[in-house]
Amino acid sequence: MKDVLGSPGTWSGMALRLSQCVSAGGSMAAMATAYGFSNYTAFCYLIASMGLQLLWSLGLACLDIYSLKTKRDLHSPVLVSLFVVGDWVTAILSFAAASASAGVTILFEKDVHFCRMYPQLSCGRYELSVILAFITWSFIATSAVSMFWLLPSL
Repeated sequence: MKDVLGSPGTWSGMALRLSQCVSAGGSMAAMATAYGFSNYTAFCYLIASMGLQLLWSLGLACLDIYSLKTKRDLHSPVLVSLFVVGDWVTAILSFAAASASAGVTILFEKDVHFCRMYPQLSCGRYELSVILAFITWSFIATSAVSMFWLLPSL
């Protein structure tokens, strides 16, 4: 069996999952505290996607902690298959939400200049949330590739 960086039940896997939790939580917090985010569908989709990502990553981080504490092996084909599917689904949703929100943010900043015309909009928080969403996606994409790489070796 291969020892892949970020595989379930390892310290690197737990660190990767906790990093996903922190960045997804930060993205949600930045967007939820921004004025007027609920008027735009892409921003609502970002909050929903990051919420799902937070729950998925937190659950797997807890599983990693349990595995490390009890020295249980999480490299069964059924579990790794579940992790692969879950990681790929959440990675695609996170990327779609981050891209849609980035498009709206760029539209507001550069194209229609909403941020100058309506200073009450929290464009800085929109940008911060989008940046954190892309960071979250990079972590989940790393995890998804790691799980996919681990699957054939089982």
